[in-house]
Amino acid sequence: MVGKIEKVLIREVWRNEAKSFTKWLFDNIEVLCEELDITITPVDREKSIGSFSADIVAEDTLGNRVLIENQLEKTDHDHLGKILTYVSNLDAKAAIWISSEPRPEHERAIEWLNEAGLDVNFYLVKIEVYKIGESEPAPKFTIISGPSEKSIIVGKEKKELAERHKKRLEFWKTLLEKSKDKTTLFSNVSPSIYSWIGMGAGKSGLGFNYGITYKCGQIELYIDRGKESEEENKEIFDQLFKHKHEIENNFGEKLEWKRLNDRRASRILKVYKYAGLNDKDNWSRLQDEMIDDMIKFQKALKKYI
Repeated sequence: MVGKIEKVLIREVWRNEAKSFTKWLFDNIEVLCEELDITITPVDREKSIGSFSADIVAEDTLGNRVLIENQLEKTDHDHLGKILTYVSNLDAKAAIWISSEPRPEHERAIEWLNEAGLDVNFYLVKIEVYKIGESEPAPKFTIISGPSEKSIIVGKEKKELAERHKKRLEFWKTLLEKSKDKTTLFSNVSPSIYSWIGMGAGKSGLGFNYGITYKCGQIELYIDRGKESEEENKEIFDQLFKHKHEIENNFGEKLEWKRLNDRRASRILKVYKYAGLNDKDNWSRLQDEMIDDMIKFQKALKKYI
């Protein structure tokens, strides 16, 4: 004879979230561990965090704190806020949000947190209860959202991107501060998180740019008057190229002339290959050379633009 699986209302099993469900989970944590494929040991129940209290605080095998927050109803913003508050105050390395009805919006929020590069694993877990015939009710935990190989990769990429943004902002801030002592060029330009900063060259679609990558820095005249102006861009480049000898003489050295026939834009530039964003010890020298050369570069080209 085969029995029929029946779903049981959670409140029929645990009438009070804090006094019954949280207490049961604290004593039977292995049921949750089996679903999440982790090993944790409960340490505190209803642990005080300022004027709040976390449902369960556990530890993993390395002694890292793990937060468990229970909600025997639909997930809500209040509990999401509590989880972030508790994680930050406990310096927890994992947070497990248990709910009888996870909302799609909160599923996406947990995905986003796992991709944010926070070095914290977030889980959203659904709790259900079933029985067969007259058997004792049994809980079933299902992971709705949790850390994955994809989220780890995305998180690492976001962390690296944030670090690049931080470095670029610092590099441009210092360069622009130095520039103000030497010239009015770029005096109205603000530091940026991007790989370049620019100013107009006095003609629509032409700009003087500083550029920085991990490997090198550069200065350039960038020529791009828009989608419908590819032919005009090349004409402007060609007119300047006719004066290549005079421009380079005025600048004091050779430049790179890139017509870029397979692209809409064209550019004239100088590249500094000895240092880049990753070579902070050479930032000062690089910034000084870029500023000094930009002053000469703008003067050398101004007559012909």
